[in-house]
Amino acid sequence: MSIRRLPEHLVNRIAAGEVVERPASALKELVENAIDAGSTRVAVRLIDGGTTLIEVADDGCGMTPAEIALALERHATSKLPDDAIELVATLGFRGEALPSIASVARVTIESRPRGADGWSRLVDNGQLVAEGPAAIPPGTRVTVEALFERVPARRKFLRSPRAEYAACLDVVRRLAMARPDIAFAVEHDGRRALSVPAGEDRPARVAALTDRALAENSVGIDHLRGPVRLGGVAGLPTFNRGVADHQYLFVNGRPVKDRLLIGAVRGAYQDMLARDRHPVLALFIDLPPEEVDVNVHPAKTEVRFRDPALVRGLIVGGLRAALDEAGFRSVQRADLGALGQTRSPSPSGEGLGWGSPPASYSPVSAGETHRLFDAALDYRPAGRAEPATHAPPAAAQHPLGIARGQVAATYIVAEAEDGLVLVDQHAAHERLVLERMRRAVADGGVAAQALLLPEVVELDEPGCDRLEARQAELAGFGLELERFGPRAMLVRSTPALLGNSEVRGLVTDLADELAAFDEALSLKERLDHVAATMACHGSVRAGRVLSVAEMNALLREMEVTPHSGQCNHGRPTWVKLDLKTVEKLFGRA
Repeated sequence: MSIRRLPEHLVNRIAAGEVVERPASALKELVENAIDAGSTRVAVRLIDGGTTLIEVADDGCGMTPAEIALALERHATSKLPDDAIELVATLGFRGEALPSIASVARVTIESRPRGADGWSRLVDNGQLVAEGPAAIPPGTRVTVEALFERVPARRKFLRSPRAEYAACLDVVRRLAMARPDIAFAVEHDGRRALSVPAGEDRPARVAALTDRALAENSVGIDHLRGPVRLGGVAGLPTFNRGVADHQYLFVNGRPVKDRLLIGAVRGAYQDMLARDRHPVLALFIDLPPEEVDVNVHPAKTEVRFRDPALVRGLIVGGLRAALDEAGFRSVQRADLGALGQTRSPSPSGEGLGWGSPPASYSPVSAGETHRLFDAALDYRPAGRAEPATHAPPAAAQHPLGIARGQVAATYIVAEAEDGLVLVDQHAAHERLVLERMRRAVADGGVAAQALLLPEVVELDEPGCDRLEARQAELAGFGLELERFGPRAMLVRSTPALLGNSEVRGLVTDLADELAAFDEALSLKERLDHVAATMACHGSVRAGRVLSVAEMNALLREMEVTPHSGQCNHGRPTWVKLDLKTVEKLFGRA
């Protein structure tokens, strides 16, 4: 087979396959061009998720007729003033986007520099169709119509208009998040879908584009290590989502989806979130351009760092430090929809409880009603009054209030200055035990409590192998193990912090944890998993009746312990019903 030069139109289509995978890919390139043009306002219009029409209008510097023609040629760009590609500071620079898009769609470029006349150029699937004067305000408007209409092999792989629209909206959201100094607007099928003004600060812009509640349930990040700075907003662990789509990562203002960065975020939150939950955050990494290669992917969505360990350590350390400062904070969003199910008794006697009677409700005789009433009286709340040698402290002195009782031997009810606080005693104590163990390990090791009689725990052989390989690490936590035959481990001591924990369950769970994470995590991350598993076994269980003194001691320790707003699995340890919410329930507000 002889070697031949490919025709220009085919070269452009091949390049389009790398750069333009779907409407969102084309939109990304056009919005990046608008940003690089110095715009203060970018407006996007879409029809059918961008498959029928994509239009991007800006008020940037504009282009002359000659520059419009040059912009549609391959490898022509204004974004590399010299040959120092490693020092590029713009979002786009490869010079392939516009000709690639124009080779698989009908593209109209209208542009006008300030102080000059406007010009228009129409290219239909690589062929120049028309050009001439255009009456537009200063700036540029690019219209892309019928994307892949003449490339059926590509068009059939597009998803539904709704899915393509979601991808387009995500592209604009990420770029708008990186540039709060620019106003962005998106219109889809004639409906305004997104609008953010210029001049917002970074936390406000991030909250506006993700979740308004993030502003009240997040921590700010500003961390510096060497030449690298980490900034942004990170949601509290209890402010999480079921998918990782709400994690926004930027390098020198460029939105990226990098596995190194995603892994670092997971490592920072790994003992504060359940495995199927993900944090909401926006992280901005700024570093000298020579320290990062942004030219490793045609779509510029991946980067390569000169010192990846430094960047990963910066993210983990910065997030940890910011979350440590959050202390006992937890997401506070009472479910008013659920609380709204409560009703006061009506004059007819209906609604004597929480919500309406079930659909299967039927009247009963007076005798049956009496028996039901007696049965209800058999349920006695666990809250109780106790003799006090000193007057109880004022609720205003403590953020989490003063314990007033216990419900279902599981939840502590406390009175704070501005409302009622409900605490899950098991979840809260689990976090406290974990933080105690961490401090003990940092101070030289967890004290061990020798068993009067060593206990034999039977496991499968691989489980015993994993535990035996980690004997020294586990001993640092006060858990001393020995191999006892092919399928058993002998437990000689347990961590003193755990008290009289159930040894068999603890060792079995540790073997399972090591099976899941032994190879994938670093030593520190493995040790954190070990500590979290031990803490779960050593915490106060639901169903245990606590004295008022024990409840208050738990509340006070929570107030001074980092991360106590969420348990080791990412669930909240406490919620608050403010007085206004309580007053609404009783019709006082």
